[in-house]
This record gives sequence, structure tokens and C-alpha cells, in this order.
Amino acid sequence: MKKIIYKSTDRGQANYGWLNANYSFSFANYYNPEKVNFGALRVLNDDVIQGGMGFGTHPHDNMEIITIPLKGALKHKDSMGNKWIAIETGEVQVMSAGSGLQHSEMNNSPSEEINLFQIWIIPNKSDVEPRYDQQKFDASKRKNKLQILVSSIDEDLKDSLKIHQDALISRIDLGENSVFNYTLKSENNGLYMMVIAGEIDIENEILGKRDAIGISETKSINLKAKSASELIFIEVPMLF
Repeated sequence: MKKIIYKSTDRGQANYGWLNANYSFSFANYYNPEKVNFGALRVLNDDVIQGGMGFGTHPHDNMEIITIPLKGALKHKDSMGNKWIAIETGEVQVMSAGSGLQHSEMNNSPSEEINLFQIWIIPNKSDVEPRYDQQKFDASKRKNKLQILVSSIDEDLKDSLKIHQDALISRIDLGENSVFNYTLKSENNGLYMMVIAGEIDIENEILGKRDAIGISETKSINLKAKSASELIFIEVPMLF
């Protein structure tokens, strides 16, 4: 088993006034040669956006982009014809940029801040037709059990959003002292896990809020919640 610890305090940080960003991997003006990616996982930004602010129209191509609001609501429009669609807390948004598109992302409230995860995964297909989707997920269905949010478009896994990569994004909310075993779908994959809230013991490593770990070269991973905890798992190919 190979492990990489990513402490929350070691993330790249940038405060633009309207945006307070924490970068798990090299992004924008933050560059760390040891934190460029974890396998096909290229970006995990933990953003706080002030009311009425957001990202103006900008282009993307050949990237799978996943947005998960943790607090507040986002609104989205793009060159595919989507006009200011709201994405609420509890929903997940996916966008396959493929052959190219332009989009805008704004806080849906004029006054309340929003906190969200922005995740980019490198696709296994280039120049596909751009696509957009979003879905609401019931938090009660991840109490002490894994809730799959995103899976491969080539896999017949129902009730999940789809991307062009052999990847899985999941969440679980664990009660204090609960134990959980995560089994990877492929030995070629690795698992990046971040503690959204709480404290856990994972493979003899203690991690707190917004700490993360990357684990590869193993079939399964064991963890125990030292307190009530919310976790996100991102399983991705390590070679792509």
C-alpha cells in the first residue's frame, strides 16, 4: 500500500476578496510540483464565493468537471443552451467539456456566501460531444453506507451521474466509532479521500476536517470514525 497525506493547512490558498480558494492541487497561481494531480484527479478546489459573485464566461475542453455545493446554491449557464440553472446544496453537477464549451458559474444568492467543491478529472476520451447533467442526492441514504454520486458513462450503475473516465465519486456520513471498509473497483485505481467534517483513523493515520489521503497499490482500505464524520471518496485510475 502506498499512502500520501494531504493536510488541510498545506493546501494552496488564494483570497481574491470575492473568492476564497483552497487548492488541493496546483491551480491558477498556485504551483507545487509534488501536487499536480493524484492519478486522473487533477483538481479539487474548496471555494467560498461571496454573494452575487462568481466566475464569468470562460472556456473548457477535454475535462470532466464536477461541482458539489456544501453550503448555499450556485447558478450555471453555458454555450450548450443552459440558462442560469440553480444547483442547490444536496445536488451534484457534472459537465463533460469534451470538444469545447464556454460557461459561467455564479453564486445564486445576492448576499449569502456559497461553499463548494470543484473537482476536475482527466477524461479517457478526447473531443467528445459536450454534455451537462445534475442530480439531487438524499443525505439520509449515505448514513453509514456509501452513496455513489458519479461513475463511468461506460458502466451500467444506476442513480449516479456519468463522466468519461473509469472513476467513482462517493460520499458517506459515519457515526462516531463507526467502521467502514472501502473496496476499490480496480487494482489499477487509487483512492483520494477527504474529510469534509469530523475526524477519522484511516490505515493508522488520523485525519481531521479537510485533511485528505491518497492511497494506491491496494485492494481495500479500512477506516474508523473517531467522531461523527462526513467523507468524500474519489477513486481514479493511477495510469491514464
